[in-house]
Amino acid sequence: MGRSRIVKKSLKVKPKKGRPPTGGREPFVAIQLPAELIANVDAWAKEVTVRSRSEAIRRLVEFGLARGKSAGPPSAKTAERAKQLAAKTIDHLLDPEAPIEEAANRKRRLLKGPEEFREVRVDVQKET
Repeated sequence: MGRSRIVKKSLKVKPKKGRPPTGGREPFVAIQLPAELIANVDAWAKEVTVRSRSEAIRRLVEFGLARGKSAGPPSAKTAERAKQLAAKTIDHLLDPEAPIEEAANRKRRLLKGPEEFREVRVDVQKET
């Protein structure tokens, strides 16, 4: 008789449970967002033809971080333009039946902001 050969049994690989990996090597981060914000992100993603919600959120975060680095206090010209636009909007909202002095007083209070917050505003120079 010839030599007998010992053959090992092949190992059976059990399939792993759970979702298969998506191939990305980046860390996973989960966030909770209001339904309205998710809808806005999805609408933006569709508008700029982004493939997934994750990619859209990634891009929006990058835009926000890039903007945050260059954002500084508004220029005097920008601040003055904002004040003019606010004044124009307030003019449309004021009661037309109010006396002129009262309307001017209301407008001034709205533009300056509540007294309680005037000390903490960083966009307004302090009067000396």
